[in-house]
Amino acid sequence: MRIDVRRLGPGDDEAVVAAAALFDQAPNPEATRRFLADPTHHLLVAYDGGGRPVGFVSGIEVTHPDKGTEMFLYELAVDEAVRRRGVGRTLVEALAARAREHDCYGMWVLADDDNQAARATYASAGGRTASRPVMIDWDFRERAPARR
Repeated sequence: MRIDVRRLGPGDDEAVVAAAALFDQAPNPEATRRFLADPTHHLLVAYDGGGRPVGFVSGIEVTHPDKGTEMFLYELAVDEAVRRRGVGRTLVEALAARAREHDCYGMWVLADDDNQAARATYASAGGRTASRPVMIDWDFRERAPARR
């Protein structure tokens, strides 16, 4: 399968909309604009030979004063119809290449322990299991009670 990977940037909002079926939810226009405008945010979309979006990977450069910059692989999605054909691996490798171009010292991703497909994809692209952390999150979308 022929795969073309393209990095989306400022002004590519319509390309994100065209790939909307790959996202968990419909892309938010303001969030899309902000993401694409930030040079430390990376959105790579894979297209099949006919120009149809079949996958994406997003990454964010994270910098810390005592460590430098690393790439956080934020999300990977591949159209179900083309899974197990190297699209995911190609996207992960393209993001890793972008991380190297940006002088990142490494790249990391979190994957659920039971997500065998994701773990196999990351391993095929050279990733290794480094630890088994527990993820703790905060959900700020919940409405707080009104203050008086």
